[in-house]
Amino acid sequence: MNSKDLRKLGESNLYVSPIGLGCWQFSQGKGLSGKFWPKLEEESIKNIIDETIRVGINWFDTAESYGLGESERTLSRSLDKLEIDRKNIIIATKWWPTFKTSKSISKTINNRLTNLNTQVIDLYQIHNPYSFSGINSQMKEMSKLVEDVKVKYIGVSNFSAKQMERAYKSLHQYDLKLVSNQVNYSLINRGIEKNGVLNLARDLGITVIAYTPLGRGLLTGKYHENSTYLSEKGLIRRLGSSLNKRNIERTRDLVTKLIELGKKYGATPSQIALNWVINFHGGCIVAIPGATKVEQARDNGNAMKFKMSGEDMDELNNLSFKFK
Repeated sequence: MNSKDLRKLGESNLYVSPIGLGCWQFSQGKGLSGKFWPKLEEESIKNIIDETIRVGINWFDTAESYGLGESERTLSRSLDKLEIDRKNIIIATKWWPTFKTSKSISKTINNRLTNLNTQVIDLYQIHNPYSFSGINSQMKEMSKLVEDVKVKYIGVSNFSAKQMERAYKSLHQYDLKLVSNQVNYSLINRGIEKNGVLNLARDLGITVIAYTPLGRGLLTGKYHENSTYLSEKGLIRRLGSSLNKRNIERTRDLVTKLIELGKKYGATPSQIALNWVINFHGGCIVAIPGATKVEQARDNGNAMKFKMSGEDMDELNNLSFKFK
């Protein structure tokens, strides 16, 4: 990808492709998070990552909780096997706060570094706001990691507007910036446009990282075209992803339009959906779809290679307005 097409992540010196690769699906069946995805062969994961980089994606998002660290380890092994120069990519990971105090941030950072086979993490995020310690305490611990050169930049995930602002102000006293907030956002989950997160992020210069930008697969159109795909998914995946007949019907008109626009732009429905997410609000939102197949990785990257007209994006906006 041409450097001019990269986007600055918040007020940082990190420049990312508008689409990154979410790596939850590399959990390899471990832990609760691993139950959502089939276990993938390591060769398949390596090929997915290889294709991801080939199509112009330069960053990866993983987490401590994804397979109890297995996603981090698998990602790192694949990058090493591919002999990827780490200077050319960006890796983001996340600390899991639930049932922990902020002291865990410093106590577990070496596990993250070891899993990722690196000396410094580009973007380290608080996975959610539910900790035994407050946000100020968490930001203080995160700031120590920056001071110790174990982390370059700090982000959060699933933070409300109020929580995001608190984290931003807390870091300010350490002369640091909060650069990102990772949230659930897609054409069928537009809550951040109403709850203040998007507007505040813009005001503070914080990048929004959209996870599940394809609505857990609903926006690919495959469930609308062939109902047997739904029955092939495990119960945990169906329940956790809200994959059910009711939601398929609720999204049918929108998916029909995605298919129609795909024909116009020579793209797949998922590429249209991703392209809307990363462009409709300007450059303040980037997205991290996953991929369990090489073709999906290719699909993700190619979603960055065209621009829809304002009229077409507005039509999708109107069709999905009910999901705000």
